[in-house]
Amino acid sequence: MKELADISPQLLREHIRAGEFTGNTSGFAPGFVQCNLVILPSKWAADFLRFCQANPKPCPLIACSAAPGDTGLPTLGDIDIRRDISSYRVFRDGVLSEERADIVDLWNDDLVSFALGCSFSFEEALIGAGLEVRNVTEGVNVPMYRTKIACEPAGSFSGDMVVSMRPFSPANAIRAIQICSRFPAVHGAPVHMGDPAAIGIADIHAPDYGDPVSIRDGEIPLYWACGVTPQVALENAAPPMAITHAPGCMLVTDKRNSELAVF
Repeated sequence: MKELADISPQLLREHIRAGEFTGNTSGFAPGFVQCNLVILPSKWAADFLRFCQANPKPCPLIACSAAPGDTGLPTLGDIDIRRDISSYRVFRDGVLSEERADIVDLWNDDLVSFALGCSFSFEEALIGAGLEVRNVTEGVNVPMYRTKIACEPAGSFSGDMVVSMRPFSPANAIRAIQICSRFPAVHGAPVHMGDPAAIGIADIHAPDYGDPVSIRDGEIPLYWACGVTPQVALENAAPPMAITHAPGCMLVTDKRNSELAVF
């Protein structure tokens, strides 16, 4: 694998398709948008689209299939949605049934793909401003937590928000909020700061997804809406089959992060 500073999205996807890369994509292909993934039967797609529209913080829609059965997302690059994510999750009747390296043998002409914005995109802006992103410096997946923040329901889809957490000093926390406000298409500003119990997190050192990171004395945890939220909604809606990315294993696209900034 090439150094992170050198690898392109296209080359990273080639490594993934060849089974040569299977891990967390945070920090890879810097400068380019990474996306969460949800794949559903067409019968469920309209309600899921409405769920995304009603909950743009955790579910910011970047692209979706032009028609059921399409395996590409041409606005994001030369994508084969069946093979270009390093680890997929398969849900059956709302229950996580397996994780796998590709979904070629599960694919059919009735499936619709949704690519949603990911916080890995704004991490680059934070690092570019000189802020430390703890999960990147410690080489782990960002910690993610289920909360008691309710999403707006749409059809069969409902559930509480999942958040990702990054700690900062008070001065850097203010700067991080300012920076991320420029990127509403990749979750925007945090939804909470400080006390984890206030949003239903019992133990900040035991995330529901991802890995714990160190929190130093005097630092403030910031919590962003997270693209793992749709997995909670899928558990509640219980479609016969749904496919997502595994947490931290994103679709790395050819779209530049700078295209998503609103000012």
